[in-house]
Amino acid sequence: MKLSLGFSPCPNDTFIFDALVNRKIDTGHFEFEVVLEDVQTLNRWAMEEKLDISKISYGVWPLLQKNYSLLDSGGALGRGVGPLLISTNNILLKDINQLTIAIPGEQTTAHLLFTMAFPEAKRKKFMIFSQIESAVLDGKVDCGVIIHENRFTYMQKGLVKQMDLGEYWEHKTKSPIPLGGIVMRNTFSVEERAEVDRLIRDSVAFAEAYYPDLSDYVTQHAQEMQESVMRQHIDLYVNQFSLSLGEEGRHAVDVLMDVYKRMHT
Repeated sequence: MKLSLGFSPCPNDTFIFDALVNRKIDTGHFEFEVVLEDVQTLNRWAMEEKLDISKISYGVWPLLQKNYSLLDSGGALGRGVGPLLISTNNILLKDINQLTIAIPGEQTTAHLLFTMAFPEAKRKKFMIFSQIESAVLDGKVDCGVIIHENRFTYMQKGLVKQMDLGEYWEHKTKSPIPLGGIVMRNTFSVEERAEVDRLIRDSVAFAEAYYPDLSDYVTQHAQEMQESVMRQHIDLYVNQFSLSLGEEGRHAVDVLMDVYKRMHT
């Protein structure tokens, strides 16, 4: 059975799915047709039901439940992993509502966390996450919400952290931060979804067994990224929740759902 599968080219995703898509583990009767895209594109495609299996931001998960089921493995969730609000110089947080803010996609968890912290901020510009640092440095926006590898590089470019939105979430909710999860179409049977879930878990376990080795699959999709940044990326975003959400992870997702509902009523 051929299944379409989408995830990002970021090191944590390629690390997680390497063994699965390159058949380093036995995938049985499943064959995966892979598409690599930024997470906001994947969010939009999930809303359009374009792929069978996809990485998504938890910020869009409330809009997908009619057509997709959330899998237990392969996602990014944890503590100290949240998006950062950055600028070129120090800004009073009370002034954020009047400033122009770059956000890495409207349906991202980063947008949800920013809106939770600054519900009155309206001057938002949505753009691909990799463009945000440059937009701040060039003065096209006053501040930016950064995710992924930009967490590790913004200081080298002279940018300043104004707020850790993940810390804000953790302080307010006492829960880990649900960043991204893996969803699969509801048209597949419970047994098929469970088997794909197991394969993703096996793929994570395979990658972790050989770490700190980095496969060619990881490095070729992060060509402009320093190896140290790749490792920071994997060390931060791949953890026990990537193997299984578990009770704590599922509770964190429920908390996010409640926050989303309160923000949209």
